[in-house]
Amino acid sequence: MEAGSGRGGGMLAGIKVIDLTRVLGGPFCTQILGDHGADVIKVEPPQGDEVRDWGPPFLDGDASYFIGVNRNKRSIGIDLTKPAGRDVLLALLAGADVLVENLKPGTLEGWGIGRAVLAERFPRLVHCSITGFGADGPLGGRPGYDAVIQGLVGMFSINGAPECGPTRIGIPLVDIGTGLYAAVAILMALIERQRSGRGQYLDVSLFDCGHAMMHPHAANFFLSGVEPGLTGSAHPNISPYDTFATGTVSLFLAVGNERAFRRLCEIIGAPALADDPRFSTNAERVVNRAALKRELEQVLARHDGAELWRTLLDAGVPAGPIFGLRAALAHPHTAFRETIVERGAYRAMATPIKPSRSEAELRHTPPRFAEHSDEILSGERIEPELRARAEAEGALPKRRRR
Repeated sequence: MEAGSGRGGGMLAGIKVIDLTRVLGGPFCTQILGDHGADVIKVEPPQGDEVRDWGPPFLDGDASYFIGVNRNKRSIGIDLTKPAGRDVLLALLAGADVLVENLKPGTLEGWGIGRAVLAERFPRLVHCSITGFGADGPLGGRPGYDAVIQGLVGMFSINGAPECGPTRIGIPLVDIGTGLYAAVAILMALIERQRSGRGQYLDVSLFDCGHAMMHPHAANFFLSGVEPGLTGSAHPNISPYDTFATGTVSLFLAVGNERAFRRLCEIIGAPALADDPRFSTNAERVVNRAALKRELEQVLARHDGAELWRTLLDAGVPAGPIFGLRAALAHPHTAFRETIVERGAYRAMATPIKPSRSEAELRHTPPRFAEHSDEILSGERIEPELRARAEAEGALPKRRRR
């Protein structure tokens, strides 16, 4: 990602997004769109996005949690509980292509600007609603958070080792996955709009996305009927695919085919393992994974893992060390792939999408609350009378209300 190159013209240049999301799934989605050229207007309630407070650490009063998912956006504060605030929102939507919101189901309807109203008034608008469980059904309308959904869809049940029990996945996988699904859905709807001339409503829930990411465990269960259990670092369908001790550091081996397994055995000096009937096919290795791990670690104890993983990788055998984040970010390949974007005190993970043209660009570092209110209100040509009325009602806060 270019930092301040001034070239602009990302793949989504010309697309305007009104972002009513907060916390993680929605902001992650809209940052993807903003990274690639969309003009993302982040509409914050008077209290602001609460993850501005989810620290330490902080930079200029905003928590790292907020900073990590809110670049390439402009912020305006609008109190949507006030009639004039809703009128300002409608004026912004008049020039928008996309609305992304993660409000509690029924909130927009309660304000008189629900899904049906928006579809009639703005027929080309793509309206993406991100919720915990959807609007209806046995759990409809309830709030959803990443870890709660992880537990409900079975992620806890397969994550962790028997000695520690079911464990939350250490990154907010459901929130991030939902943000990715939402971004994909929006892009598909924009493509479909080119044919139909019409926008549409997108119903994206954490619950659905959490289930969708349960591969291969759900696929295995559908075919076998066997309840999956805790897998630790191992893979349920592949062996050896696990963490292995060496004479120095632990390595992860991800050996997915017969050629790679035979090559592994040759490199570590145990070619006979590849001909052992217990390990001759992946299916046999999965059944006998415990025995295979003992045999491999007995041989690997004679090797320096810090050197061995490069030898294996160079030979086409997927292997790698278990890095901490400091070491991962300091690795030369991280710099080569430009996976970190920086400007001044701002430092974050860059977009992993690298087009051959229309390069992503850091146009805006994460905004302070209502930092761009005047710019947005002027640029969107909000009628002076409406702006005056909204300001008189206190619907356009410039500072966060605590």
